[in-house]
Amino acid sequence: MNMADLTALSPFIMLSITVILVMLAIALRRSHLLALVLTLSGLALTLASVSGAACAVPREITMLIRIDHYALFFLGLIVCGAFAIAALSFSYFEDRPGEQEEFYLLLLVATLGAMVLTAATHFASLFLGIELLSVSLYALTAYHRHSLRSTEAGVKYLILAAASSAVLLFGMALVYAEAGSMTFTQIASGALTPGTYGLPMTAGLAMVLAGLGFKLAVVPFHLWTPDVYEGAPAPVTAFVATISKGAVFAVLLRLFTTINLHERPVLFQIVSIVAIASMFAGNLLALQQNNVKRILAYSSISHIGYLLVTLLASGPMAIVAAAFYLVAYFITTIGAFGVVSVLSGKDRDADRMADYQGLAWRRPWLAAVFSAMLFSLAGIPLTAGFLGKFYVVGAGAESSLWALVVVLVINSAIGLFYYLRIIAAFFDRSEDRTVQPAVLIQPFGSVVLAAITSLLIWIGVYPGPLIELIRKAMHF
Repeated sequence: MNMADLTALSPFIMLSITVILVMLAIALRRSHLLALVLTLSGLALTLASVSGAACAVPREITMLIRIDHYALFFLGLIVCGAFAIAALSFSYFEDRPGEQEEFYLLLLVATLGAMVLTAATHFASLFLGIELLSVSLYALTAYHRHSLRSTEAGVKYLILAAASSAVLLFGMALVYAEAGSMTFTQIASGALTPGTYGLPMTAGLAMVLAGLGFKLAVVPFHLWTPDVYEGAPAPVTAFVATISKGAVFAVLLRLFTTINLHERPVLFQIVSIVAIASMFAGNLLALQQNNVKRILAYSSISHIGYLLVTLLASGPMAIVAAAFYLVAYFITTIGAFGVVSVLSGKDRDADRMADYQGLAWRRPWLAAVFSAMLFSLAGIPLTAGFLGKFYVVGAGAESSLWALVVVLVINSAIGLFYYLRIIAAFFDRSEDRTVQPAVLIQPFGSVVLAAITSLLIWIGVYPGPLIELIRKAMHF
């Protein structure tokens, strides 16, 4: 280990120091504001260290970790997402009973696990990142320990995630038995020789895909998603929908790009079927929901289905499309759940359609923000979501994946219906509302939502700088 290695690892070191400082601060003096300030300061310094680490990459840190521009791009995206979620969490937890400080500790540890995934080039580091992320999410999902729905969501996530980890480990064992190595590059080098790998390798990679598919909530591993999204605190739901899925997709993209998914027709067909099923199941099931968090849950399933098209496509445009779509998805989803967070009361989250009736008249600013996020999810022009889908369609067309492109376009049209249902509720003047949202919004929430909305529109109108950054970063 030399200074260049330490420089490349500085984002991980900085976030680990932040975890320790927050833990010590909680032990010495309980203060919600202090925990937030330490968390945001640590995340800001971590983001700064990501820029500093760029001068020392690409760098192999043992055989487990590779810090390159690809990893640094997703590290920056994850840290920015964690910063926004932490800021939104302050207003959400401020007036709620119980201890709030441990939330930020768990959030930081989960973020550290997600960061490990983005740089993993070995099944051991992949599994460590997955478990570091998952164990923290078990506690975060059930953080409202006095709420039956939150506890139920935590238990469901725990049991199913443990089962998916078992499948993931068994798949890794099969790959190791066939390849004699667990590093992505060595597995890929053996795959270049015709006839080297047989059925055990295909089965092992399929089980790895299944284990990671649970974290991505793709069909048929999606059944936990609506219950966990509904039961978990709104900021935790935002974290699961964005940072958790984004980190897993980043490592999945690195793995299957390294081993060249197109050289394994069986796996290619499996991923194609999963993508199509996820798009249709997510959108059609969302049409039947009346709970906003469950609608967004099924919506997230369909969006990961769109992302899988980039995994199946070939060429540099596919990787650029995947990265751009993830940026747009992060911004949009955090913004949507941010509105849910700031509207939630002390007793429960604002997740019923009735909570949003007449929002355009009562809270025009929040209605405008939520509408912008929903338009972006639907892929309406002048939003980041539109360009994200445009690049995904372009990547699919460039690789002649016409069936997937047609399915994507059809499902985008289906998704527009349930997004418009929520927007229509904003203009409903009916007085039959079971919950009146709080009158005041904490400044943290207002500032974050304003920044997210501005970023959403800016990227939708002027995406050039982001595209250029992605093109420079998307090299393994």
